[in-house]
Order: sequence, then structure tokens, then C-alpha cells
Amino acid sequence: MLNNYPQKITSLWISFLLGTLFHTELGLMPLFHNLKVEQSEVQGNLDAVFGFMLFFFTIPMLLIIFASFIQNRNYRRWHFGLTIAYSLMNFGHLIADIVVRSPWYQLILMLLLFLIGLTLNLVSFQWLRSS
Repeated sequence: MLNNYPQKITSLWISFLLGTLFHTELGLMPLFHNLKVEQSEVQGNLDAVFGFMLFFFTIPMLLIIFASFIQNRNYRRWHFGLTIAYSLMNFGHLIADIVVRSPWYQLILMLLLFLIGLTLNLVSFQWLRSS
């Protein structure tokens, strides 16, 4: 079996991004059935929240591109660190969803995203260790 790490990493990041988009979409689905959507506790200017979301989505998009072109050890180390950061954020989000009692389907999706993230950590670590 070939260890084509950039291809595996790209597949995992794309799966992660699609799952994240679906997580957002699921949160909006009640609108299509004339039901209320959960409101944010954030007061005032939401630019910081939207800016964080932009940052959160943009980084994986760039990492997908970079994995195709940059394969030196320093980049692989940096990439592995970012996968760990994303897994920690996903774990925090999963715990937050449990605490606020998000619907079961959101919890399952967040668990799946967390598992994809752990797989991404493993493959990224293997890529880091490869010669």
C-alpha cells in the first residue's frame, strides 16, 4: 500500500470541511420547517465571530493546497501542530454541544468530525515521521 500522505491528508481535510459545513447547515434546517433556530448569546457586533469562522474554514483550505506543493519537514511539523489545534477545538465544541444539549444528530456529526480530526492527527504524524 502506498503511503501517499498528501492525498490522504487532502481527503481528510475535505471530509472535515464538508462535515463542518453540514454541521452549520443542520443548525439552520429548522428555518425550512418554520421552526425557531437557536439564537447566539453574543451581543452587539458579530464581526469577531464571523471573522473566527472565516479563519477556521480558510486554514484547512490553505493546508489542502500547501500539502500538494510543500512537503518539507518544517511544513509537516507545522501542519501536525495545526491538526492538533483543530482536534482540541473540535473536542471543546463537542463538549459544548453536549453541555447545551444539542440535538442527537448534531452530537453524532460532531463526534464524527472529532474522529476525522484524530485520524488526521495520526496521518499527519505518520507524514511527519516519514522520510
